[in-house]
Amino acid sequence: MSQEWIAIIMFATMMLMLMTGQRVFGAIGFVGVIAALLLWGPNGGGGDIGFSAAMKLMKWFPLLTLPMFIFMGYVLSESKIADDLYKMFHVWMGPLRGGLAIGTILLMVLISAMNGLSVAGMAIGATIALPELLKRGYDKRMVTGVIQAGSSLGILVPPSVVLVLYAMIARQPVGQLWLAGVVPGLMMAGMFILYIAIRCRINPALGPALPPEERDMPRAEKLRLLRAGLLPLGIFAVMMVPFVNGWTSLVESSAVGALAAFLAAVLKGRMTREVFEISVRNTLGISCMFMWIILAALGFGAVFDGLGAVNAIDDLFTDRLGLSPWMILILMQLSFILMGTFLDDTAMLVIVAPLYVPLVAVLGFDLIWYGVLYTITTQIAYMTPPFGYNLFLMRAMAPPEITLIDIYRSIIPFVFVMAAALSLVMIFPQIALWLPQTVYGN
Repeated sequence: MSQEWIAIIMFATMMLMLMTGQRVFGAIGFVGVIAALLLWGPNGGGGDIGFSAAMKLMKWFPLLTLPMFIFMGYVLSESKIADDLYKMFHVWMGPLRGGLAIGTILLMVLISAMNGLSVAGMAIGATIALPELLKRGYDKRMVTGVIQAGSSLGILVPPSVVLVLYAMIARQPVGQLWLAGVVPGLMMAGMFILYIAIRCRINPALGPALPPEERDMPRAEKLRLLRAGLLPLGIFAVMMVPFVNGWTSLVESSAVGALAAFLAAVLKGRMTREVFEISVRNTLGISCMFMWIILAALGFGAVFDGLGAVNAIDDLFTDRLGLSPWMILILMQLSFILMGTFLDDTAMLVIVAPLYVPLVAVLGFDLIWYGVLYTITTQIAYMTPPFGYNLFLMRAMAPPEITLIDIYRSIIPFVFVMAAALSLVMIFPQIALWLPQTVYGN
């Protein structure tokens, strides 16, 4: 049987198992191990695939960053330190038209820098920002779009957990991937803010400014809120500045961030037994989930490497179909958007990474740059109807007056903004590569 047919059968079997409700890591790992046994037999190397993948996972030192950053995010979230951020933006940005929506985007950027997961930003935005925005007369479609778009930044702005997963599968440095996500993430946040400011200037009813009685308060109180709101930013700086300057390793910086968040919660008197227990339990659950997924992806990818399927598919696209490398890359991005209508970011990456990542390298593209492209495309897929991941998260958290149709219509302009950002990063790769090349001197 040809390499192409073996690859097609493996993918078809995996998708069939996923459609029956099997867990992602179970379906992928099962297909990888069974394929290895059938191809090479238990004594011909096929029986070692799963064991080798597990050993490779256990030896990957940067994986220690994963529980550290997840713990840091949950401590800051559960101890309500994130609430102080929104109070700060509420007071300081309120006088502007659309100021609270702009403040919500800035809140999401900082939440992303604290957690690395889009779900955390969505939960905080929907529970803290959404009720306040609706109560102050903001358009419901505007604010639901703002929260969904802002929360998607969690998988691009460092410390992104998704980029850690990509780094493991693509065998690329986590630090360079994180730095590659900084400028595109801030650029996208700036584009969101520019869109909100223009829309609210054209139509002030979409985002009215706060009335004077709500924003007038003593300057000392405003400064107190500013100090409290900037605490998470200080934690991020304490963690990232030593790393960027080369004073600490990536793992050491993650430990510093987790410890700083824990001490901040203790000093503010918010580190209760309940907060600690919830943070530890959620950290353990999410860390284990990611480790199982990485293990399955490594086993699946090892089968593809052994088959040489990547070279066969490259030959199919370039020689037989006559497609250029850029046309193949665009088709790959479109396939991510299609898969994003029914899969989350982790499942998408694990399913196609064994094929796409080596293919990108064969086509001559930079894998660090492609990691940013993948992440931005995933953000778009998160909000693409009919089954975008963020759409249903928002529906579950939004009040009854916000319908699913409202949620669908709210994300249309933000999807266009994100597509424009993706196009800019594709046309000008240095948007993503300039910072890691500057820091690492590559």
